[in-house]
Amino acid sequence: AMDLAYVCEWEKKPKSNHCPSIPLVCAWSCRNLIAFTTDLKNEEEKDLTHMVHIIDTEHPWDVYSVNSGHAEVITCLEWDQSGSRLLSADADGHIKCWSMTDHLANSWENTVGSAVEGDPVVALSWLHNGVKLALHVEKSGASNFGEKFSRVKFSPSLTLFGGKPMEGWIAVTISGLVTVSLLKPNGQVLTSTESLCRLRCRVALADVAFTGGGNIVVATSDGSSTSPVQFYKVCVSVVNEKCKIDTEILPSLFMRCTTDPARKDKYPAITHLKFLARDMSEQVLLCASNQNSSIVECWSLRKEGLPVNNIFQQISPVVVDKQPMILKWRILSATNDLDRVSAVALPKLPISLTNTDLKVANDTKFFPGLGLALAFHDGSVHIVHRLSLQMMAVFYGSSSQRPVDEQTIKRQRASGPLVYFKAMQLSWTSLALAGIDSHGKLSMLRISPSMGHVLDLNMSLRHLLFLLEYCMVTGYDWWDILLHVQPSMVQNLVEKLHEEYMRQNAALQQVLSTRIVAMKASLCKLSSSTIARVCDYHAKLFLIAISCTLKSLLRPHFLNTPDKSPGDRLTEICSKITDIDIDKVMINLKTEEFVLEMTTLQSLQQLIQWVGDFVLYLLASLPNQGSPVRPGHSFLRDGASLGMFRELMVVIRIWGLLKPSCLPVYTATSDTQDSMSLLFRLLTKLWLCCREENHITEPDDTLIDECCLLPSQLLIPNIDWLPINDGIISKLQNKQLVRLQFGKAPGLVGHTVSSQFDAFVRAPGQPKIDHLRRLHLGAYPTEECKSCTRCGCVTMLKSPNKVTAVKQWEQRWIKNCLCGGLWRRMPLSYS
Repeated sequence: AMDLAYVCEWEKKPKSNHCPSIPLVCAWSCRNLIAFTTDLKNEEEKDLTHMVHIIDTEHPWDVYSVNSGHAEVITCLEWDQSGSRLLSADADGHIKCWSMTDHLANSWENTVGSAVEGDPVVALSWLHNGVKLALHVEKSGASNFGEKFSRVKFSPSLTLFGGKPMEGWIAVTISGLVTVSLLKPNGQVLTSTESLCRLRCRVALADVAFTGGGNIVVATSDGSSTSPVQFYKVCVSVVNEKCKIDTEILPSLFMRCTTDPARKDKYPAITHLKFLARDMSEQVLLCASNQNSSIVECWSLRKEGLPVNNIFQQISPVVVDKQPMILKWRILSATNDLDRVSAVALPKLPISLTNTDLKVANDTKFFPGLGLALAFHDGSVHIVHRLSLQMMAVFYGSSSQRPVDEQTIKRQRASGPLVYFKAMQLSWTSLALAGIDSHGKLSMLRISPSMGHVLDLNMSLRHLLFLLEYCMVTGYDWWDILLHVQPSMVQNLVEKLHEEYMRQNAALQQVLSTRIVAMKASLCKLSSSTIARVCDYHAKLFLIAISCTLKSLLRPHFLNTPDKSPGDRLTEICSKITDIDIDKVMINLKTEEFVLEMTTLQSLQQLIQWVGDFVLYLLASLPNQGSPVRPGHSFLRDGASLGMFRELMVVIRIWGLLKPSCLPVYTATSDTQDSMSLLFRLLTKLWLCCREENHITEPDDTLIDECCLLPSQLLIPNIDWLPINDGIISKLQNKQLVRLQFGKAPGLVGHTVSSQFDAFVRAPGQPKIDHLRRLHLGAYPTEECKSCTRCGCVTMLKSPNKVTAVKQWEQRWIKNCLCGGLWRRMPLSYS
């Protein structure tokens, strides 16, 4: 059910080394970035530096370590909902907000912050932005995404004018204070601090959750199991440009283990207190412990009718609807005595389950998002059902195999390993678990989609497909799903994903059009039989982006234009007029809409050249169309993409009349050869064969003969496919544990899949290229570059362009790569 994918540890240095901080904290973002803390011990100066480390799960060795500047140990780390900002809080009451510099995943800076001087922070959370998407596991077979994933009505914690959610964070301190900081649009921070209740008392543990009505619920404990766990409602508002906090006491609870005579004094301390989800304030998980063992309880807040005495019933019978109601905490489930719990990780999937309906939960008990993880001091990790607390899966950290009998277990625990997880986090799909152990080492565990139960392959595939669809709809990164994709599954998953996508309405398809292409590319990378299609999918992403950018530059000639934009009219006319003569198609367009400044046209030449080169490459490869291992193969049957190329050829032809130097450059054997006309004629013939998806015909012999002659008429260009991705995912498929070291790129032997890429990768020492600007960087680039964490696409960090049209092109991928991956800064000496 669970196995180790990789471990990454610190290099032992003589003068300074990383040791786990106490308490140790980690956080996992929806972009699959993991943040965690260590203390850097300097042997000479004998001081501790409190470090924050951020890694991307695909390149765990490429760690970004920053001296947090916190004077005391860091107690909390929290990612925002977009996964692009991080909060850190310490034992001196200081809170810092970290954000990416230049949108780089391995470059962070502290921008703003707040403080409650000298008061340690015990709980921290971003305010809720009002976005909640529920997963309906029981409807995973439905055809419509709207049925599988529904938007839940949920109010933001605080709204600006017009209902826009206000950003900010809330923290709870050890002395019972609640502090709220709001980020104003102008960059200022409004901070206010209030006592949770009139009688302030020590808060050893706390957690924060949100209600659908826009309120905040805070749970607190003083650490003693004999004291009640208190709950407070917190309302935040802005009055006269000042932040105002109102608090109200809610019903409290005593842990059941303290009311049980047999266990009354057995578990003196509450060690973990967590709401089951950030947006589920009605369910809470509690763990009480002694030196050697723990007990875990799950509680639920319910509305219950207040019983009315019979005397009053006789005088005036109570109507059921008008029966007085009270809120009361009821225990849902509790475990038996367990080993001492060292860490708890909760699922982040918002699966829609009712508070008490355990029957529904049991029907879908094999779904990964229903389990929470408990780590123990003996090095083991248990996944238990988040409501019933029943065991779902086990991982034994001390040995590679599961112990066979009880004696082995007892013997193993007696000699027990000292290494155990001090902090854990589940990924956003609950298919992976990251743990930081007592040596500061990071372990990445796979969690089976079937939770260790024997499910048929179709059910496991359905789970993976359902979670891929969820990531497609939410925009979350899907790296943790790829951990479970075997080469034999790739073809099936890509086809099923395409089928589900095609069932959605046209508007949703348009929104998700690039995301599904990126998803297919990342899946195809995992199988040697589909590796060539990765290049095609990335070329398609590039084509879609170029098409959108160039069409957006067209401007209507008159202001009182009809409904359609010039770009839409271009598409409509090119699809209607099937003439193979480019000039006859051009006559039907209003050429005045295509007029641009000469400098703009010249600045677009590199993108125009790519379009021209790619069309020539495709047509020249048509005679070899029987070879699916060649990149470009899928374009020869893709009517939509060929239609896009055809439109762009028409646009380029018109622009060439205005500025001939912006045209693509071809090396022809004849001076009189009209290369654009020839290519357009052949492209149109090919497009006519596959313009209708349901009636694709084979190209005739005349077309193939003409394409065979192309290499003798024009020099066929070398297409620059993407560089090989140096990530870890393709190295993990054989289920062998990979050992890594922070700060040191692994010298892993090339995987069979990646060796397939060799045909499409430039040899070392050859000139390198900016994949998105289509500029040559030279064999040893002097410009600083950034690469995509997912597809490996490389581009310059700083823009060399001043022209507005090119800046508009660059804006398309300034935050993310075209495939949706984050950027990371590359060393100057990259190869």
